Order: sequence, then structure tokens, then C-alpha cells
Amino acid sequence: MNKETENRNTYKIHENGSVGEVQIADEVVASIAGLAATEVKGVSSTSGNVTNEIVGKFSKKNLAKGVKVSVSPDEVSVDMALTLDYGYGIAETAKQVQEKVKLAIENMTGLKVKEVNIRIAGVNIIKG
Repeated sequence: MNKETENRNTYKIHENGSVGEVQIADEVVASIAGLAATEVKGVSSTSGNVTNEIVGKFSKKNLAKGVKVSVSPDEVSVDMALTLDYGYGIAETAKQVQEKVKLAIENMTGLKVKEVNIRIAGVNIIKG
């Protein structure tokens, strides 16, 4: 195991009768949340702070940009910042994101999602 893998937060999934163990890195859970959010109509992107924006331009690892996850052995809390497209209702779009993120994480990891907190960080104005 290399040093980078040892320093990451990982979470074990326990299955009775399994051949071995499965570990999920917290970055993977954040990436699942970020991808699920951007699948909702009206979501332009996940948004980080200025530092994340600068780093994201030089890195291919920006799937989890603007997404913070806290994973305990049995449940996940997600905090995410979103940029929405102009013309979409904030409340309805945020509700759809919460449902989509919860479903994606629970289906892919088997972990229970405790909460999905959304912060609207911006609005993308598309000129036609």
C-alpha cells in the first residue's frame, strides 16, 4: 500500500459471508454526490471557494469541488455549494439535488445519508 492511500480517510463496508473487505475513500463519496448534483436540471456546477476554483483549473480531480462529506461508520452528511442556471427555482432545484444525492450515495455505497445541506454559491446567466 502506498503512502497516499494510507493517509486518506476510508470507510469499510461489512457484508456477511463476503470474500474480503471493501473500503471506500471519502473522496469517492464526495465525487458521487457532485456527479449526482450536476445531473439535476438547473444545476450548472458544484462550486468551491476561490482556492478550489484555482486548483480545479490545474487538476483533473474536481468532481468533488464544492462538496464536503462527513462519513461515520453508518451514515453520511453532505455539505455542497452549487451554481444554478438562471431561471430555475432555487427551492425546487435544491430539493431535487438533495433527493438525487441521497439516492445515489445510498445505492452506490450502502451507507445511510443523514443530511444533504445545499448552499447556493452563484447563478450562471446564459446569454442567448
